[in-house]
Amino acid sequence: MAEHTLNPNTWIDKYSDYLFNYTISRINDREIARDLVQETFFAGLKSMKNFKGEASESTWLISILKRKIIDHYRKINSAKGKAEVRINYSDAESEGDWLEEQVADPFDKTAEDKLENEELGDAIMNCLSKLPEKQATVFRMKTIEGLDTEFICKELDITPSNLWVIVHRARQAMADCLETNWF
Repeated sequence: MAEHTLNPNTWIDKYSDYLFNYTISRINDREIARDLVQETFFAGLKSMKNFKGEASESTWLISILKRKIIDHYRKINSAKGKAEVRINYSDAESEGDWLEEQVADPFDKTAEDKLENEELGDAIMNCLSKLPEKQATVFRMKTIEGLDTEFICKELDITPSNLWVIVHRARQAMADCLETNWF
């Protein structure tokens, strides 16, 4: 595999729009999304010395952003309420190279694909905003972020059967909403 290098001078131009769109589809709050992208760039700068070059620059930044999003949900849903969670990005598991095969190349899209994805993203966000808050949170965590059942149940203090009822109802409501507003 070819070695990848970091060039933080180009991060904002190359990745800010993609990272923001990725975040807003999971957070549904523009200010928080902006903050998380900014925190991602800052964490990337702080942990540059730990970058091994095994993953692409974009994959590495996305992995940091995913951790920031998970931390955001932990913080707002934790039993302690306002406890802040910090992740040390210097360990091998936090480098992000495990995402290499999981993350699609955001730059390999036609203009038509990009427009359609943006329109679909807007429709999804619109439909998500119509769900009750807990349903929307569970839907985001399970369906969009792909977090495991045990983690979600622990973070939200719900049972697995309750989680699946919430997910089913959210999916049904999202399908109905998208049927009306997108298709």
